[in-house]
Amino acid sequence: MNFNEQLHTYNWQELQKNIYAKTAHDVERALAKARVDADDFMALLSPAAGKYVEQMAQKSRYYTQLRFGKTIQLYVPLYLSNSCNNHCVYCGFNHSNDMQRIILTDEQILQEVAAIKQMGDFQHILLVTGENSRDVGIDYIEHAIELVKPYFASISIEVQPLQEEEYARLSAAGLNAVYCYQETYNKEKYRSYHPKGMKANFDWRLDTYDRMGRAGVRKIGLGVLIGLEDWRCEALLMAEHLRYLQKHYWQTKYSLSFPRMRPHEGKGFQPNVVMTDKEFAQLMFAFRLFDHNIEIALSTRENRNFRDNMTTLGVTSLSAGSKTDPGGYAVYKNELEQFSVNDDRSPQEVEKAVRAQGYDVIWKDWDLSLQ
Repeated sequence: MNFNEQLHTYNWQELQKNIYAKTAHDVERALAKARVDADDFMALLSPAAGKYVEQMAQKSRYYTQLRFGKTIQLYVPLYLSNSCNNHCVYCGFNHSNDMQRIILTDEQILQEVAAIKQMGDFQHILLVTGENSRDVGIDYIEHAIELVKPYFASISIEVQPLQEEEYARLSAAGLNAVYCYQETYNKEKYRSYHPKGMKANFDWRLDTYDRMGRAGVRKIGLGVLIGLEDWRCEALLMAEHLRYLQKHYWQTKYSLSFPRMRPHEGKGFQPNVVMTDKEFAQLMFAFRLFDHNIEIALSTRENRNFRDNMTTLGVTSLSAGSKTDPGGYAVYKNELEQFSVNDDRSPQEVEKAVRAQGYDVIWKDWDLSLQ
């Protein structure tokens, strides 16, 4: 049974009922364990755990330091294109938005790289595109990887879902990690958020992670968009997905992200669910107690105070100096952001804030020569 088939065995409403039925006793029992199971994880996600967030924070800090030490990795996104064939109602790259579509040329990509290198000693870069397989397809992505490879130790991508053989091809070209957001695990509601385009195919997107695993992608990043459906239920299903992947593709590393919906260009879709900072912290602590080895990234979607507070409590990597529009570092200025940045500090300011808390900043912890 693959995870797509496994997902059909769950009932969304039943899962919600089970999560919200958890009591303080269930939370205390979970906190008393060194390793928590899925039922314990439900308790840590539940409203009943709201009174125990401080205890969760301390355990999260302990396990994170035990596994990762007192370190934070910094990375930077490079948006290559805002051309997209999807009609996601919450995204600034929505195909229906009337705006200039940009696909960076070789020269422009290298200009962006030069600008990023002037910002700081970044060695981890995330290449991002809209989902346009015709104009920004496998050939373009592979070529972009080859262009930036001399300048970075680790290259990740966040692009449209690809075929298994295409992931293998990119890995051979120097790819280290792939990030793909399912956005929501609620299949019944999924189509209302993704009405047109290849992304409207729920099954194709969900099966992407198996294709990555079979292709031997070194690190897989999972995530859901906070603001679409009940975040507690989303997190539980993502945890089940994570365990499935770890069982079947045990040689692969995994990373989690939980982007909260931010303002964007277009019709201004309003979130169905608003998550407080305390709830967001609870979510990350719950995942750290669920899996001590998982990497957790926090982007510039979040404000500086929240990011600084989370630095020592479970996060392992932060983006810094981010531009979320193609060419935003040097070629074009603010053509169209995918989402508005909430922490606009320079990489040096982020590094200073991390070091002020007694943590080391890691610019490089991986080299392509090891691949």
